[in-house]
Amino acid sequence: MKLRYNVRVYPSASQRNSLAEAFGCARVVWNDALRIRRDAYAKGLPRPTAAELSKRVLTEAKTTLERAWLSEVSSVVLQQSLRDLETAYGNFSASRNGTRKGPRLGPPRMKKKTARQAIRFTANARWSITESGRLRLPKIGDVEVRWSRELPAQPSSVTIVKDPSGRYFASFVVEAEDQRLPELDTEETDTGIDLGLSSYAVLRGRKIASPKFFRRQERKLRRAQRAVSRKQKGSNNRRKAKQAVARIHARIADRRRDFIEQETMRIVRESQAVYAEDLNVKGMANRRGRLGKSVHDQSLSRFVRTLKAKCARYGRTFVTVDRWFPSTRLCSRCGRLTGPKGREGLRVRVWTCTECGTCHDRDKNAEANLRAAGRKLVAQMRQEAERQNACGGHVRPRKPRQRSSKQEPTRSRPVHDGQAGGSHSHSRG
Repeated sequence: MKLRYNVRVYPSASQRNSLAEAFGCARVVWNDALRIRRDAYAKGLPRPTAAELSKRVLTEAKTTLERAWLSEVSSVVLQQSLRDLETAYGNFSASRNGTRKGPRLGPPRMKKKTARQAIRFTANARWSITESGRLRLPKIGDVEVRWSRELPAQPSSVTIVKDPSGRYFASFVVEAEDQRLPELDTEETDTGIDLGLSSYAVLRGRKIASPKFFRRQERKLRRAQRAVSRKQKGSNNRRKAKQAVARIHARIADRRRDFIEQETMRIVRESQAVYAEDLNVKGMANRRGRLGKSVHDQSLSRFVRTLKAKCARYGRTFVTVDRWFPSTRLCSRCGRLTGPKGREGLRVRVWTCTECGTCHDRDKNAEANLRAAGRKLVAQMRQEAERQNACGGHVRPRKPRQRSSKQEPTRSRPVHDGQAGGSHSHSRG
């Protein structure tokens, strides 16, 4: 399993200038290669290969006066920018053909100088970590690193990222082995997870309160954005005011990320099996109007993705229940759909079943239903796995059945012009 470890780096003033040059060169190489591909497509010419783009954008461009400064940065950074462009075109083609999951992607666009910038160094760049703990990068130097933990293995690449708030990070890609946790009793430790807004998540036996990181910083963010609007465009004061806004956003994102990491790790340690519902978070944000900001503040999709990845790494069972499963309206005791429905039903937090008379807490009842549905899905998956193991493929291929001479031969249908031999339609007249 490939993992990514992010650590904070503190480049000096000269190193920040070198990184700025590397960011700009990578952006120029991307734009030049994209322009060549667009021109070839407009003229109906064949698509230039990666080798042709590298030759024209890097090798030949460095010999000209307009692009001679490309030699001042590491060539690996420029090559990785071309690879990113190829990956972007590959994702666009896969999305257009329907072989890529997720929302449809458009073609790559020209890059502009934005607040967030990044470059990547692979093993070919010969970067290293010194004995003193500094990160040695080609044509940049030894950068100070604030290590929070040791890397489990030798990283394959490192990406230097500058975020909008002006901070620098080093992102290492490491190939790590799965860490299996001690197995627990599934019947006693499995849990369903009902995600929502009033409570962040309802689990078996406990609730996770909504942290509301964005809502708590909304007033401070409003004042900072008002200060930006009062500064003259293009001035140094406006740049500082925009960085103040970016720092508030970065603080909110860091707190939310830390909260998700801690809660998902606690769930993985306490539960042997986890059953979560497949939520359409984007649809929830668009449908609920004013609550859209609160839906995005919860970051429920990131929570589910992180939990799924950790369950796979630590040997836990993770099952997703269909989003159309009526977990809130279904009585967990008698199994009847007697709960409140519609938009007005969302406001009802406690309801009584009209069939069996059981009083339900909306969230706890949904968690119990998700747990029962998850157990059924796990049982079906195990039965399917056992059936495939017991009824595996044939060792020897079967011989085709031979018709006896006494049997009447089958009559073939007439084949008409423009029709296949197996077609059931006939021409008239």
